[in-house]
Amino acid sequence: MANIAKKVSWSGKNDETRGERTPLLNGSEEVRYNRQVPGLSCLCHEQSLLLSLSLCPALLEMQDPVRSRPKEIPHNEKLLSLKYESLDYDNSENQLFLEEERRMSHMGFRCLEISRWVICGLIGVFTGLIACFIDIVVEKLAGVKYSVVKKNIEMFTEVGGLSISLLLWVVLNSAFVMVGAIIVTCFEPIAAGSGIPQIKCYLNGVKVPRVVRLKTLVVKVCGVICSVAGGLAVGKEGPMIHSGAVVAAGVSQGRSTSLKKDFKIFEYFRRDTEKRDFVSAGAAAGVSAAFGAPVGGVLFSLEEGASFWNQMLTWRIFFASMISTFTLNLVLSVYHNKTTELSSPGLINFGTFDLECVQYSLYEIPLFICMGAIGGLLGALFNLLNYWLTIFRIRYVHRPCLQVMEAMMVAAVTASVSFAMIYLSNDCKPLKMDNSEEYPLQLFCADGEYNAMATTFFNTPERSVRSLFHNPRGTYNLLTLGFFTLTYFFLACWTYGLMVSAGVFIPSLLIGAAWGRLFGIWADPGKYALMGAAAQLGGIVRMTLSLTVILVEATGNVTYGFPIMLVLMTAKIVGDYFIEGLYDIHIKLQSVPFLHWEAPATSHWLTAREVMSSPVTCFNQLEKVGTIMDFLSNTATNHNGFPVIVQASGEQVGKLCGLILRSQLIVLLKHKVFVERAHSRLHQRKLQLKDFRDAYPRFPPIQSIHVSQDERECMMDLSEFMNPTPYTVPQETSLPRVFKLFRALGLRHLVVVDDVNKVVGLVTRKDLARYHMGKHGLEELHLAQM
Repeated sequence: MANIAKKVSWSGKNDETRGERTPLLNGSEEVRYNRQVPGLSCLCHEQSLLLSLSLCPALLEMQDPVRSRPKEIPHNEKLLSLKYESLDYDNSENQLFLEEERRMSHMGFRCLEISRWVICGLIGVFTGLIACFIDIVVEKLAGVKYSVVKKNIEMFTEVGGLSISLLLWVVLNSAFVMVGAIIVTCFEPIAAGSGIPQIKCYLNGVKVPRVVRLKTLVVKVCGVICSVAGGLAVGKEGPMIHSGAVVAAGVSQGRSTSLKKDFKIFEYFRRDTEKRDFVSAGAAAGVSAAFGAPVGGVLFSLEEGASFWNQMLTWRIFFASMISTFTLNLVLSVYHNKTTELSSPGLINFGTFDLECVQYSLYEIPLFICMGAIGGLLGALFNLLNYWLTIFRIRYVHRPCLQVMEAMMVAAVTASVSFAMIYLSNDCKPLKMDNSEEYPLQLFCADGEYNAMATTFFNTPERSVRSLFHNPRGTYNLLTLGFFTLTYFFLACWTYGLMVSAGVFIPSLLIGAAWGRLFGIWADPGKYALMGAAAQLGGIVRMTLSLTVILVEATGNVTYGFPIMLVLMTAKIVGDYFIEGLYDIHIKLQSVPFLHWEAPATSHWLTAREVMSSPVTCFNQLEKVGTIMDFLSNTATNHNGFPVIVQASGEQVGKLCGLILRSQLIVLLKHKVFVERAHSRLHQRKLQLKDFRDAYPRFPPIQSIHVSQDERECMMDLSEFMNPTPYTVPQETSLPRVFKLFRALGLRHLVVVDDVNKVVGLVTRKDLARYHMGKHGLEELHLAQM
């Protein structure tokens, strides 16, 4: 074993580089200073460097968590969490891998390719079935709730006592939301929200704890049913995307680690690289099930999710999306006793627009661009308000009981505001024979009329969107649309970020459809409602190409493609001028080391030597077992990749000959693959890649492996298991070049070498993610154990 020395010690053992002790977000970590780069203060290793004292003075005022939990958790954007690890997307081409490939016949490779298509088909089927389950249960629960409340309102409208109806509505909403919040906060907090930011991080290469587990799926599905049935300003689309990703992660592995059930199938795909591709297919299948947009699902995975892509993967993902939509439509058609229509929309049925509404004139193009700018401004305002609200929640609403109470309060306020808006509205419209309203409320309107405001509030968000898109001219007056837009905007902003399973797509579309209808209230309200919906959603989430195709497929009219794209591009440009998209904001607030498409501008002057972690813990090609155990057991150095070196006689530092992962070393120690036992009776069978796949993804902790004193003196030959050709860069390589190589190849470790191939450092995800463009140019985030 050898340690590569440098002028700064990342391990904190060098007294000249050690700082003082101060409580961090978990109250018990150590602060260390590091080397200085001109204009930047650089911190080092993936797991070793923490927060500087000058970063957040409020941290010093925190109480000891052992004595009491702090009422306020300080939060600072200049942090990058050390709790997030990277996924091993780079395949290790070691001797075991090459031997397995040589043994595999041409038919074996064809069978693997067929298996990939089978898995994608299964992903589509199960995602479609889950979408059906969510839709049917929400429809039943919401139908019962609205029917009971409607009957109660009609009973007390004439005799008085509508306060009882209000109380009933509030109680029902709060009860549903309470159940949804409790199962999320108590059983699986990662299931909160839409799940899209977490899936984006996973596909980016970040290991988000518990994000694709079976327990997360169950809580997600139950939680979103309670959220929508509880009348919150939420949608089902984000949770559907997350659910599809979890389904893909489970099906592709052929087993469930949560249930401890192994079906002994698809064992070849038990590695991060294959799992990532299937999760991309699952996310696309979720989009397809939600919107009936198979092509839009593929583009969503490409634009918002996957960092790595190839042509064959595109076709497999499209296949999964098509199967998902087909399964959804088939089951729902059978359930509703209708003829199956393969081209019918998915879970969120926008309906096909009338032919006379699909045309637009050239003079309307500037108006569409203006609507895009308004959507960008409103989206930026939405994101800014939600950003400050999320900061408040992180600091003060961090206890489960408070999170459940907040969700119930939002449900109660939503019901109260909705009731008040309906009660105060005098927008009465005639109730026609062909009226498509599900729960029309008469309230104080004359016989044969219904309250138009109730069409927007007294309904599920999906049905409200369809009403705004398709109801004829004159259905709503200006005050109804204006007050609904203002009210629902703030309700949706308040709701997103609660500890419930909920999405933001449909609320955004609903807000935009309402103010968009104002633009065309005397012309073509349906068309302008669609443009406003696109502008609002684009201004919030900043999606362009995929969202265009999703809306085109969901509405069934290709004619709208060009104006929708104009609206979305304008909304993105205007919104990006003020603040980031909503998903990127929440990723940043979680301090995730997310790598964007490009390195920060003006960073060419930084080199690999200045951004790398050093010194590096290296192992000799023939290493002592006790040395390996000591390093893996050291909680202060929880590294995951170790360069392997070979030392010539007389050399103090060896040359790089490979890279081995912590997970590989743990499997080797578990099976006691020691050199001295190679020719003894105690030696077991030769390890194969199957042994590593069986341990994936929950490799046993090093503390569970027992090594006797005699075994500690044995040697371990790493040459057969290490990756003999790791990616390397010279130490003078610029940061953008390092960034491009690291991200494009999906690396976890990039070795930095000198001119004679000796290891001088290691570049990890956090070394690159901590650099970003701020208000004052290139800035650096600090690493903290959060």
